[in-house]
Amino acid sequence: MSRRWVVVGFIFAGILISYIDRGNLGIAAPSIMREFSFAPSQMGVLLSAFFWTYAIFQLPAGAIVDRFGIRMTYAAAFVVWSLASAGIGMSRGMTDILLLRLALGLAEAVGPIASLSFIRRNFSVAEIGLPTAIYIAGQNFGPAAGTLLGTQLIEHFGWRAMFIFTGLGALIWLPGWVALAPRDDGRKKDSAAAIPLGGLPWREVLSMKAFWATSLCIFLSSYFWYFLLTWVPTYLTASRGFSIAEMGRVLSVPLFVMAVINIVAGSIADRVAKRAGSVFRVRVSFCAAGYFGSGAILLLLILPGREAVLPVLTLAVCCTGIGNANYWALSQQAAPANLVGRAIGYLNTISQLAGAAAPLITGWILGPEKQFGVALAIAGICPVLAAVSLLVAGPGGLERMRSSLAGTAAMEI
Repeated sequence: MSRRWVVVGFIFAGILISYIDRGNLGIAAPSIMREFSFAPSQMGVLLSAFFWTYAIFQLPAGAIVDRFGIRMTYAAAFVVWSLASAGIGMSRGMTDILLLRLALGLAEAVGPIASLSFIRRNFSVAEIGLPTAIYIAGQNFGPAAGTLLGTQLIEHFGWRAMFIFTGLGALIWLPGWVALAPRDDGRKKDSAAAIPLGGLPWREVLSMKAFWATSLCIFLSSYFWYFLLTWVPTYLTASRGFSIAEMGRVLSVPLFVMAVINIVAGSIADRVAKRAGSVFRVRVSFCAAGYFGSGAILLLLILPGREAVLPVLTLAVCCTGIGNANYWALSQQAAPANLVGRAIGYLNTISQLAGAAAPLITGWILGPEKQFGVALAIAGICPVLAAVSLLVAGPGGLERMRSSLAGTAAMEI
């Protein structure tokens, strides 16, 4: 196995750990609300706080990764977020949790940018589907493993022990990353694509519907994804009557299945793209189909029985994974290699604005009685609209946007 695939394995593990750490608060929310007597609106602020700094630091993190490379930048960020996550286990109230979640968001901002920058620089545009799908699978295995492990730790040792164990235990990843990650990846130049920032045709890019459509797409799809990670655990216990342990099993199964399907779908998309001759067309089709399928979660509004929850969540979550994997593959293709960090940083900023909005809006809608109907309807409609916005952009629009960024004639990819 070549070294680049070994590094992809570490990228998978790193993003898996980051999603365990960021998702732990959602798993522990019912227990924390009871211990500190938090209202849903207060819990919504805490669930949202991670995304405030995570969003703000996306563009600076992209510039840092582009300038200094991924190896030590990612390692330093990993240490900070692990300690911040563990520290929540020793918190004394809302202020402590709020500050630690802000620190967690700041540090975790580096992970996605470093990961996707490495993939973009080390795989051709026709083969990035599989490594990107492996990266996205880490995003899915993380919440799945975190939900399963976290609920068991809470059940047997309490929510504080969960944060300490998962935060400090994750540091075993660090020595392998420092030893194997490339030392100069961020400073490589792509002579075919290298252009100065000052030379970018910003006015032309901002006038393109593809730019705004892809921005809207990531906001809407991310709203659904972060609603799923932050409030669905409470939905399953408060509205569907599952215990903490049952909730862990019901939520983790779709996420585990989603991770496997992502890898398979990424491989299939790569093969189809090579045969079809238009990478953008294939990625857009896979992405839109996935997001349309995510809307299946709306079925929970009309299927009241507990037995419907697992199959509906499995369908919606797996489709989300297919959509997300292909969206991030598209986002890497739409930017020149030397600007991919900043491009991913911009899109992740939009994504995290949705991550901040979803828990806040949901907490406000729920009120003291925790009625999830309206909140679930809003979240379920979002990925459907995301698919529509991407289809509006179309593969042709994305190709033209890439050409404008590169400052060249339209590329045949």
